[in-house]
Amino acid sequence: MAEEKKEKTKKDDFGIDVDEMTKAGVYFGHRISKCQPKMKPFILGVKGSEHISIIDLEKTKELLIKALEEIKRLTQDKKILLLVGTKLPTRKLVEELAKECELPYVSQRWIGGTLTNFKIIRKRIDYFQDLEAKKAKGELDKHTKKERLEIDRELARLDQKFGGIKNLKGLPDVVFVMDMRKDGLAVKEARAKGIRVIALADTNVDPSLVDYPIPANDDAISSVKYILEKVKQVILNNKKK
Repeated sequence: MAEEKKEKTKKDDFGIDVDEMTKAGVYFGHRISKCQPKMKPFILGVKGSEHISIIDLEKTKELLIKALEEIKRLTQDKKILLLVGTKLPTRKLVEELAKECELPYVSQRWIGGTLTNFKIIRKRIDYFQDLEAKKAKGELDKHTKKERLEIDRELARLDQKFGGIKNLKGLPDVVFVMDMRKDGLAVKEARAKGIRVIALADTNVDPSLVDYPIPANDDAISSVKYILEKVKQVILNNKKK
């Protein structure tokens, strides 16, 4: 009976461990002078001569569980989760997770209107996919070498802009943002369209702007990786089921 109870608890908390989060540096915030007032309830204290805000990892765990429960429901209902992480240090993590879990993603620059003007964006994606299809079929071979070179450059530009969302046929159900400051426009557009937002909330951002804030260091690769690994486990486990 005790073993069953232990197993249930393990499943319910998604294996989130405060000690592991500590090792990953999830608790490091910004200097207290840069603290956003609405993040104060999630700050445990201040550390060092530089007065670095320390995030309360018990609260991080609580809110991360809520976010993972939402992702679990999303996956079970076959809804769409869009990953957004354009900051250079964590860009690769976002791309790897998206490809492994077959999720749409934005890892380069967020294009204004991606959500609020999706019909226009979709037309550009359709043009991009049409060009890709023509190249694959050899229909571009009739062009001169110079023209083909220019088309290849155009394809590379379009791939950088739209490659991660080219299979997105409609608006996503939830957007997951890695850095609310860097990708504030993505948060703003999602809110404007009534799309739920999950986001890492470092100590310098307003957590009330999103539906599922996760108080965490959004600068350290180890911190972002820890959280994305939990997201990956939830998605892949549900896809197997």
